[in-house]
Amino acid sequence: MPRSPSSPAFWRSPLRGPWFTSVLGVVLLAGITVLFVTGLLSYAAYNPDLSSVNDQTPDKGLLGFYLFSWPTHPSWLYRLTQGVHVTLGIALIPVLLAKLWSVVPKLFALPPARSLAHALERLSLLLLVGGALFEFTTGVLNVQLDYLFPGSFYPLHFYGAWVFFAAFLAHAVLKTPLALRNLRHIRDEQPPGEGELVSPNPAEPTVSRRGALGVVGGGSLLLLATTAGRSFDGPLRETAVLAPHGGPEPGGGTGGFQINKTAAYAGISPTETGEEAWRLVVTGRDGRSVRLDRPQLLQLALHSSALPIACVEGWSTSDQWWRGVRLRDLAALVGHDDPVDVLVESLQRHGAFRRAALRANQVADPRSLLALFVNGEDLTPDHGYPARVIVPAAPGVLNTKWVARMTFGDL
Repeated sequence: MPRSPSSPAFWRSPLRGPWFTSVLGVVLLAGITVLFVTGLLSYAAYNPDLSSVNDQTPDKGLLGFYLFSWPTHPSWLYRLTQGVHVTLGIALIPVLLAKLWSVVPKLFALPPARSLAHALERLSLLLLVGGALFEFTTGVLNVQLDYLFPGSFYPLHFYGAWVFFAAFLAHAVLKTPLALRNLRHIRDEQPPGEGELVSPNPAEPTVSRRGALGVVGGGSLLLLATTAGRSFDGPLRETAVLAPHGGPEPGGGTGGFQINKTAAYAGISPTETGEEAWRLVVTGRDGRSVRLDRPQLLQLALHSSALPIACVEGWSTSDQWWRGVRLRDLAALVGHDDPVDVLVESLQRHGAFRRAALRANQVADPRSLLALFVNGEDLTPDHGYPARVIVPAAPGVLNTKWVARMTFGDL
């Protein structure tokens, strides 16, 4: 038996073959396309054109062609798009690993380049495999809130996605016609020599190709069933046993719903959020400014909104009942009768997104609040007491907690 992985006879699994690889490839073709589109939507939802505040990606150049003001209707829009992005990405992991396993002999084939065209194909394959592993690995680490990679997840995942998808698109253009032809031959057994992936010296099979696909599909369905529930309300949430922020709602009472960062993690002390110390500074046109303590805010017109919180990690809360002052009413206090962009700054000292910017359409929405209460009671410290922003359809990080200053105007 050959000892070198570069020899075709080294790889003896009878499962490998063009039909098996083609089935997995077609599934990934559809799934990764959805992942790419929903990923772009997630990036747009962060309002990356507010580059001095929200966007941590340096010069976007041509990659910003799709940017637009993220809508506030329906209120569950980001909950849907990001829930699909993260849940589908996790469910596709068994398919991706099986696809890489099915073509691994090609990665060791010698000579490494038989011609210029072959060298370019190998290079694109390297970008495809490396990009897939990078994107899925960083995505899973982000979902688990484990930032083991150097630098910020935000630009790394964004630029990695473009490199990966470019290689993926080139590969799909070249291989999809062949894959579709292979799928017409629906059979479990393929004789030796039929296709470059078939071993010339296969071992005895222990499972059919259809059985192997069943194992892969079962793994994907298991991951789907144990993660998807965190994007839903009611009993389905309790099925998300393998996902952070899945399972039953944490704690109890009116503030018993998910959070990413506690007040202690953010460096917020009870002293600075007490009524004696805390003031909200609102600044607007021509430097006009007002300072409001919490009792003064309570004297303003209060409104209520039923809105969820949805985060980039794919989890979301059920609708919570928020009550506070409309953002557009705060803008009017400092001379902006027509809603404009707003920069919101937090008391938070640790972690990213101590500042966040919202577009004028988000400020204008009557459901967008500087919330003082949730579910009929004061905000808890971990949910942003004494005041936090809540905006329909916005990513969770833009719903700033522990608000200290709001600056209205063109950003």
